[in-house]
Amino acid sequence: MTTVPPSLGRTLCAMITPFTSSGALDLDGAQRLADHLVTQGCDGLVLSGTTGESPTTTDAEKRSLIAAVREAVGTRATLVAGVGTPDTAHTAALAREAEEAGADALLVVAPYYSRPPQDAIEAYFRETADATGLPVVLYDIPARTGVRVEADTVLRLAEHPRVVAVKDCSNDFLAAQKVMARTDLAYYAGCDEHNLALYAVGGAGCVSTVANVAPSAVCSVLDAFDKADTAEATRLQQRLTPLIEAMMAGGLPGTVTAKALLPALGLPSGPVRPPLRPADPRTTAALRETYDLLTEVSSTPARR
Repeated sequence: MTTVPPSLGRTLCAMITPFTSSGALDLDGAQRLADHLVTQGCDGLVLSGTTGESPTTTDAEKRSLIAAVREAVGTRATLVAGVGTPDTAHTAALAREAEEAGADALLVVAPYYSRPPQDAIEAYFRETADATGLPVVLYDIPARTGVRVEADTVLRLAEHPRVVAVKDCSNDFLAAQKVMARTDLAYYAGCDEHNLALYAVGGAGCVSTVANVAPSAVCSVLDAFDKADTAEATRLQQRLTPLIEAMMAGGLPGTVTAKALLPALGLPSGPVRPPLRPADPRTTAALRETYDLLTEVSSTPARR
């Protein structure tokens, strides 16, 4: 059985940020969605990550979102606040504000666009970790940032007492296993197609965008693995694959596809903020068809 760090949780949802029809922050909707996700099995919520449209929400909105969700879920789930920016000083300021607003931990993405060298990336993470008393999750997603957080950099950062975890979207399983073998860092799959694979080699869980619309299905994969039923865990992960592909590999960001599905499920969503644009009707219908198929398959007894 995989050991789960109790401070962060196992099945974390990279929660979308609901907006009203006019595009304003919908705190009531955020509270209702957060409560639903936790009730359905998520033991952690990542707020103001990329899926939460952090590039287009203000610092004040980020603070308000943390406070509102904390009020809604209490201690039933950990709240991990996304604070990473291209600016070290701004990232540190957001970290302090997240701590004051009630976050349990920080998700810090590598500084994007400027593509700094590894020693500068390391300094950025260290300065952010020194800014508060909260645990820090390093976020490695080179497809978006333009730069890797190399394994040797992660190994050095693991020596910092508040650097406790990694959200891994590097698509580099060898590097992940190298770090896991040499440190106590908790590794979280940041790509839903890797949830089971990383968990099976010692990962701590996942930070899932698909969990916005299928939280219990995402949880069930890791539940089965924890019960040592690897065949069932494999079946459940494969069952999710069409939805993962539709939401994450169809050319649209997961934010857009999640927000296309949520209204049909009776859950808060609202529009995306520009420069993102909503899914068109054809894409939305295809997403719903794939989701409905998952629901249909979920109700069919497994053949053993």
